[in-house]
Amino acid sequence: MAPSRRLAVPIGVNLLLGVPAMIPIHLTWYIVANGPLAELGWTEQSWTWNPNDGLLPLVTMATVLFVLFGSIWVGVNAYMRYRTAVPATRYWLACSVATLAPLCIDAVR
Repeated sequence: MAPSRRLAVPIGVNLLLGVPAMIPIHLTWYIVANGPLAELGWTEQSWTWNPNDGLLPLVTMATVLFVLFGSIWVGVNAYMRYRTAVPATRYWLACSVATLAPLCIDAVR
């Protein structure tokens, strides 16, 4: 069986995992764009940004979301990795690109 065919299921699963991955990534961009980058004058703060709350609640939420999604992503991919007969570097590269594909499509749109 061709290596690209062996990667069809893991790439499909990672494309589906890429959709919920957009939430922590967008939240991180929201924090960075409205906090440090806005203070430097590189971006404008969103009208929903409340500087009186500080960064701690948003950073805490982003950390929890990253840890939750990261543990699900690593668990699913570690399970599928040992059942897929392709080199590890090819597997992890393909799965990482497939996970980020929905974010790139959303950014272009």
